Amino acid sequence: MNTDSRKRTGPLRDIRVLEFAGLGPAPFAAMMLSDLGADVVRLSRPAGRERKHDATTRGRTSFEMDLKAPQNIDAVLSLARRADVLIEGFRPGVMERLGLGPAPLLAHNPKLVYARMTGWGQTGPLAHSGGHDINYISLTGALDAIGDKRGPVIPLNLVGDYGGGALYLVTGVLAGIIEAKTTGRGQVVDCAICDGTASLMSLFYTLLANNQVAPRGENHLDGGAHFYAAYECADGKFISVGAGEPKFYAAFREGFGLTDAAFDEQRNHHRWPELKARTAAVVRTRTRDEWMNVFAGTDACVTPVLSMAEAPSHPHLRARETFVNVDGAPQPAPAPRFSATPSSIQPSRKLTSLDELQACWTS
Repeated sequence: MNTDSRKRTGPLRDIRVLEFAGLGPAPFAAMMLSDLGADVVRLSRPAGRERKHDATTRGRTSFEMDLKAPQNIDAVLSLARRADVLIEGFRPGVMERLGLGPAPLLAHNPKLVYARMTGWGQTGPLAHSGGHDINYISLTGALDAIGDKRGPVIPLNLVGDYGGGALYLVTGVLAGIIEAKTTGRGQVVDCAICDGTASLMSLFYTLLANNQVAPRGENHLDGGAHFYAAYECADGKFISVGAGEPKFYAAFREGFGLTDAAFDEQRNHHRWPELKARTAAVVRTRTRDEWMNVFAGTDACVTPVLSMAEAPSHPHLRARETFVNVDGAPQPAPAPRFSATPSSIQPSRKLTSLDELQACWTS
């Protein structure tokens, strides 16, 4: 089974990725690499949990395999020798116990980029401890900074698993590929969600070092400011406001009719609670769609807070084809976009025999 890269599109169409199935950030990172054109072979446990319409597992060649069976390890080693990238998301030591750790694989394939995705990293006191997104972001200061005076707000698992995890894994893989192509030398990429989340907090640690961080819920970017917040409308739906710059703030005031001189003090954070309450009272007088009609065509930075069911139908997202239909369900389209080598969702296929698996990447 030869893989013809000419049938795939995207800037990574000549890259081969061996993925060990897991949950959360590792499969999402592999999805991104596949969307970018990489040929991804995904190895999963027999009778593994596969969800219908799962965007994070799209675009792969998949095979169910018991990694504890010696004959299967030989097949994996054969694939790893021909791969450019390996992605695994097990706890530290698991791959070594299987005989698939970095040392033997890099010995047979010196150009291999061996990417390891964990929450706590390969080293440190918590390396072998369990954890989930909420635990990783809580340790870095991120969770404490998100929310209001009532307490932290859990930001789905976007900040840890996907922001601090998957996106940093993809960055590490791409950098590793460039290094391997340049020098012929592969390496291990130790991607820890706690590290990536801390990195995402760089701006806010800068503000902290300059004594520019107020208590949670009282800052410009966390809902403390009246001009950067979400407001409930008359119909129970919400709008978002991000009118920071003077021209945006002027349009925001005009649309809501905020003519009182008190609103001239935009940057006086001592007045923010009062101005926010007054703005909220005005917003509650009309429905979300009525406000959208008021602000249509303006630069007030006022947008509807759409549900996930509504978002794919928004005219802007429709025009850009930000969502695509896959097997009757909407999925986010590949991102970012490329002018010369466009990304796309690659075909999926499921292998049923070791012979088929071993025939992958034979050219």
